[in-house]
Amino acid sequence: MTRSRTRPPLARLVALLLLSAAWLAGCAGHTASGHHHATPPPAPQDRQAPPAAPGPRLQDPPELVSRDGVLKAAIVVERRKVQVGGHRLYALTYNGRYMPPTLRVRPGDRIDLTMTNRVREDTNVHVHGLHVSPRSPADDIFVAIKYGRSHHYTYRLPRTVTPGTYWYHSHADMMSAAQVAGGESGVIVVDGLRRYLPPALRGITEHVVALKDFQIHGDAIRTHGLKIGARTNRTVNGQQNPVISLRPGETQLWRLANIGANIYYRLHLKGGRFHVIAQDGYPVRRVYAADTLVIAAGARFDVLVQAAGRPGTTTLETLAYDTGKAGNRFPRTDLATVVTGGTPVSPARIPADFAPNEDLARAVIADRKTVVFTENAAGDVFYVNGRTYAPDRVDFTSVLGTVEEWTVRNDSDEEHSFHVHTNQFQLMSTDGKASDPDHRWFDTVNVPARGNVVIRVPFTDFTGRTVLHCHILNHEDMGMMAILDIVPPRDRGK
Repeated sequence: MTRSRTRPPLARLVALLLLSAAWLAGCAGHTASGHHHATPPPAPQDRQAPPAAPGPRLQDPPELVSRDGVLKAAIVVERRKVQVGGHRLYALTYNGRYMPPTLRVRPGDRIDLTMTNRVREDTNVHVHGLHVSPRSPADDIFVAIKYGRSHHYTYRLPRTVTPGTYWYHSHADMMSAAQVAGGESGVIVVDGLRRYLPPALRGITEHVVALKDFQIHGDAIRTHGLKIGARTNRTVNGQQNPVISLRPGETQLWRLANIGANIYYRLHLKGGRFHVIAQDGYPVRRVYAADTLVIAAGARFDVLVQAAGRPGTTTLETLAYDTGKAGNRFPRTDLATVVTGGTPVSPARIPADFAPNEDLARAVIADRKTVVFTENAAGDVFYVNGRTYAPDRVDFTSVLGTVEEWTVRNDSDEEHSFHVHTNQFQLMSTDGKASDPDHRWFDTVNVPARGNVVIRVPFTDFTGRTVLHCHILNHEDMGMMAILDIVPPRDRGK
């Protein structure tokens, strides 16, 4: 797939005229975000940016691309003052960027990644959603990289790893929320989706649409004392209200990724629809269209977006969303201005059938487990099965080569974003309602307040200690994480 193309002069002129009209009409973006409970006006050190006019053209992150089956990457973590969302702020950066390089690989590749820590706190990195070993030197989230030290990771991707959008971020013990909120997150793309597209769509423009938000404290992005419902600045690829350009009738691939620390998005494209072709790095069996997509903390969707057949301007927005009476109420916010202009193209056919995928409906179930999320009344301690996280305690054990059925029950009055490392899972039902068999594979799923989800997890390829947790990282850091040990099958001869 080609990268974003430069608009011809006529298209640029049309876009500028349309943007000027939108500005005169007062169509500016909003950046405020609030808590479910009444929130006092922000103190000067927690200032909030005013509504944003349409910004510059969307910039896709730079890419580090595998060559001859290997991606060699070096990531330096440091605190630097950078341009982010119209501000110059100190942030926790990867390679000096708030929106760091996208790692682009193919199934079967090897990723050789060296991380160097130049911040005073311990850090590490997790490759979210990738089916790789949880053992060192791969996705070992128990590693702590000290200040001034480097750590070398090697990930071997199976040839069966599914194409789509993943991400990488800090998973430092008790500091994940602070470090991801500060900026330590980026996108991973596993190529291969285009082989499922009809020929007319295999060369389409694609965009990373990485959703990150930041709160301001003085001249820096806030990292500690984070309040999920506090006013925040939402960005796309580190930009506030950037312009995404399409030609009339054009179809693009957008990789929607919630790579922030805590908040939810309810995405809506005014006058358009999202045609979902993959979710959480797993292609769907049948493409489905959605007017809105709820993207819980940590989740991703790969979508086709088709422009109208005539010039115009619309808005990519996140609608108001309430996570429950013990949770947070996120307001409607403009995310990007979408401009259609230039030379029209004939609209391509959106495919219906897409990719084959596995179905565990008839799988032999080796074990059934119940995972219960609860929290205290103050909302500052969170539990899995009545216990807070302990790094030296194994909470669950599963056997390689088996399929298990888990019931994830949420006994609290707010939604939680459930995530398990190492293996994707099939969502069977939510609150007793069966999920659609054509699109039910995830690595992160929202669990309704006072509700439950039933999932089936196949344990393949890898053994070792890994974790499951709420991907609202404030909740994870406050205890809502447990250790899962995947062990070899017992010797059948014994």
